[in-house]
Amino acid sequence: MLSRVATFAIDGIDPRPVWVEVDIRPGLPTFRVVGMAGKAVREARERVRAAVLNSGFEFPARRITANLAPASLPKVGPGFDAALAVGLLAASGQCRGNDLQRWAIFGELSLGGELRPCRGVLAAAEGARRSGLGGLIVPRERAEEAALVDGIRVAAVDSLRGVADLLGGGEPPPPPAPPDEEAATGETLDLADVRGHELPLRALEIAAAGGHNLLMEGPPGSGKTMLARRLPSLLPPLTRGEALEVTRIHSVAGLHRSRGLVNVRPFRAPHHTISASGLVGGGQVPIPGEASLAHHGVLFLDELAEFSRPSLEALRQPLEDGHVSVVRGQRALLFPTRFTLVAATNPCPCGFAGSTRHCTCSEVDFARHRRRLSGPLLDRLDLLMSVARPTSAELRAPARESSARMRERVLAARERQLRRLDGTTAGCNGQLDARLVRSHVRVAERALQALGAAYDGGALSARAHDRVLRVACTIADLDERDVVELDDVMQALTLRLQDGAGQQVAA
Repeated sequence: MLSRVATFAIDGIDPRPVWVEVDIRPGLPTFRVVGMAGKAVREARERVRAAVLNSGFEFPARRITANLAPASLPKVGPGFDAALAVGLLAASGQCRGNDLQRWAIFGELSLGGELRPCRGVLAAAEGARRSGLGGLIVPRERAEEAALVDGIRVAAVDSLRGVADLLGGGEPPPPPAPPDEEAATGETLDLADVRGHELPLRALEIAAAGGHNLLMEGPPGSGKTMLARRLPSLLPPLTRGEALEVTRIHSVAGLHRSRGLVNVRPFRAPHHTISASGLVGGGQVPIPGEASLAHHGVLFLDELAEFSRPSLEALRQPLEDGHVSVVRGQRALLFPTRFTLVAATNPCPCGFAGSTRHCTCSEVDFARHRRRLSGPLLDRLDLLMSVARPTSAELRAPARESSARMRERVLAARERQLRRLDGTTAGCNGQLDARLVRSHVRVAERALQALGAAYDGGALSARAHDRVLRVACTIADLDERDVVELDDVMQALTLRLQDGAGQQVAA
């Protein structure tokens, strides 16, 4: 007999429909799984055998062949267990399967026949909706995650026996209640803790308002990390579409352990020993890297100069395109990487160049330190900021700003950008390409002349020219103006060119 059961493979972060076809014929007792099955899928034979027997069913002593179609798509992970077991039961006549064609099944099996949660349930639910299936059967622990997808019926089942009863015409379990949104965990960090740093605070506000990348350079203990970790407190809340995308990525990566929708923007801070594949994604079985886990959020790289050169250079394309393409076995997988990069670095190996303490670095040490950060990478950053130690008077003074007040200005600027960019693929000024800059940014003639002078003087590349214009547009948005003026461009140049080039242009 032959049976077919629908399930899904997770290809990168996208669901791909898979049909589990099980054929049982007379012959020597064997159980083969074909169709580019990975190691975890091939091991499912033993899990399925034990689960079937321990659930009170008979395991056929015949020639069993299970095909995972399409055969050209690699299948990895334990999410095929339940579909393989149900296909075997249906082919052997132990499960009537009246509704087998209307349901997809996704879940891991224990040896005792219980359904266990696995990665990518939210992606599988989205795949079931796109495929027009009537519903999705998942382990009870992940049912609320699957229920985040509208337009699909979710059945929460505890065991293989429960799946067989449901498919045989049994009463389906009540749908899971809508899950509560995931609450922010940990203590909320506020800019009210910051003392001094007037110009870095302005740069942080611009970065939050326009989604611009920011590099802070300064001696140890000057407050670079403190400022970076407070950037999420300024960002607007995730929209439902963004929250679903973030939740799906974290579910595929195995990081989403709550039941609700992620409603806080990700903040990822990987250690400087991370590899290139860990940063942008990859591996033998490609999974999202830190750049994708920070999608719609913040990627913070502390001690930027300590990261390996290949890891940093791997960020160049994701920063420009908003996605990274990982090629494995003649297959290209796309992972989204629309994040705000915030980086911090010391001015020299010892860290005390330009501070009150004596610097022990030689010219060779300086040159080696500077070479760790390539020109093409720095060219993709919008704001380059020097962070000096606050004075003792500033440490004793009241806070200059709170996150709540600054966030109000950031949200107002983001609303202006959304109205201006309505109908485009960009959601903020930091996502504008050259074409959108020319068509959606209004610039005064004097501002264009100043920007052209900086470009003609060799201070800016063509890419940096457009990035300065984007930052200037964000400054105008914060000041509630529709036209970029000369002062906006000069401030954007000052925040990018820390060697005084901006002042020279003004002169």
